[in-house]
Amino acid sequence: MIFWLIRLINFATSAFELFLVVYVVTTLIFAPWHPVRRALARFFEPILAPIRRHVPTVGIFDFSPLVLILLVEVVRNVLIQVLLVFV
Repeated sequence: MIFWLIRLINFATSAFELFLVVYVVTTLIFAPWHPVRRALARFFEPILAPIRRHVPTVGIFDFSPLVLILLVEVVRNVLIQVLLVFV
């Protein structure tokens, strides 16, 4: 049961990170009114907004998606380590 939860956590975090990367790429390629970009923005912008308040942009580069990926990885590792205690 524990290993199933670990696999689920790994899958969920990987899918989240993949969609975040797709969102970042769509912001570079698609126009702001494109339906795919708007759908992804509706999900990711509320998550990225608090990070953007604390992490300044450097020139034209926004590092908030990178910070979010790092935070997701830290949470994933902590959850897995907590679950491995029960094995």
